[in-house]
Amino acid sequence: MSGRETIGTEGRSWLDAPSHQAWADRGLSDVLTFALASIRPNGGFAWLDASGVPLPDRRPQLFLTARMAHTSAVGVRHGIPGSGALLDHAMSSLLGLHADRDHGGWLTEPGTVTRKSTYDHVHVGLAAATAHVVGHPSAPTLLNQVSEVVDTHLWDPGSGALRESFAPDWTDSEDYRGANANMHGLEAFLAMGSATGDAGWHGRGLAIAERLVNRAARQRDWLLPEHYTADWEVLPDYNRDEPEHPFRPFGATLGHSLEWARLLLDLDASPFVGSAGWLIEAADALARRALDDGWALDGRPGLVYTVDWDGAPVADVRLHWPVCEGIQASAALLRRTGDPHWEQWYRRLWDHAARYFIDARGTWRNELGPDMREAGTVWPGRPDVYHCGGALAVPLR
Repeated sequence: MSGRETIGTEGRSWLDAPSHQAWADRGLSDVLTFALASIRPNGGFAWLDASGVPLPDRRPQLFLTARMAHTSAVGVRHGIPGSGALLDHAMSSLLGLHADRDHGGWLTEPGTVTRKSTYDHVHVGLAAATAHVVGHPSAPTLLNQVSEVVDTHLWDPGSGALRESFAPDWTDSEDYRGANANMHGLEAFLAMGSATGDAGWHGRGLAIAERLVNRAARQRDWLLPEHYTADWEVLPDYNRDEPEHPFRPFGATLGHSLEWARLLLDLDASPFVGSAGWLIEAADALARRALDDGWALDGRPGLVYTVDWDGAPVADVRLHWPVCEGIQASAALLRRTGDPHWEQWYRRLWDHAARYFIDARGTWRNELGPDMREAGTVWPGRPDVYHCGGALAVPLR
């Protein structure tokens, strides 16, 4: 979309329109009400199908339980009925079902032996911090537990970034480093620092952003490398044969560029770190590369999952979460810069979501196939309200 295009941006921004805010409030209520059916009596959350029925072959996942805690805490903050029940269940699951009583930390998939991933564990930090802000009584305990795990196992002070994964007893650190886990680590550290007043968390977040955005993404013309060796050498061909891997796909992930953009702006607004003049510049550059250069690359509307290092499509599946992250990034850039370019993208992304992803009940299709109808090759069912909940909360801030 060129800077010359307009989509009715005269006058007040949608972000300031009471009617838009009321629409988003209803949408947040719809997705949290839908999520109530995912509560499992024995702990954790079920993966729901399109009709809201639990999928029988899916176990509860730690990152999904933590994300539900975070999103439902947002619902509590905005007075959404039902969100308190979701938050209570999520917090009790994090302190119960998912807790590893033998080695500390949390179990990725209770009932099975799996590695402990940083990606999962930093989501617990986000959950604890957001729950703390809304006064949940279990949040201080969970925050203390997360802090100990980060300090003892996850944080590598030598590199100023996070390690990736471990055996269940915290041995056998994986010989790999990932941008995805560190991106969500930045998100968690921003929330933990804001919730506790501990400036050190935001300092760690800035170190992560320096390495992965100000160095790695800048060096590749704002296509951010996802995969690295343990010494932080880029692995540009990693998982070339798995272009639709749900966590480690080959190439650059445009949705992650948009997620990084909003987090950089949150970091820029932090009262705990010194001024880093590159943060706004980088957020703008990442979002422009993803949206201006990445929209409708294959002739169909929307964002592809991944692109190669020339910016050509690799995995062309349409997922809901890059659209949600684009909504959040464009809103954040609009608020920070006032540039009408981001108002145009904010409206265009919501129009796209309303046409293709949001169903008549206000719930979200997770994935679209080549015919732009609901699919499930990467993420079957509708297991997660974290991204759409974040997008819907934007006008309510």
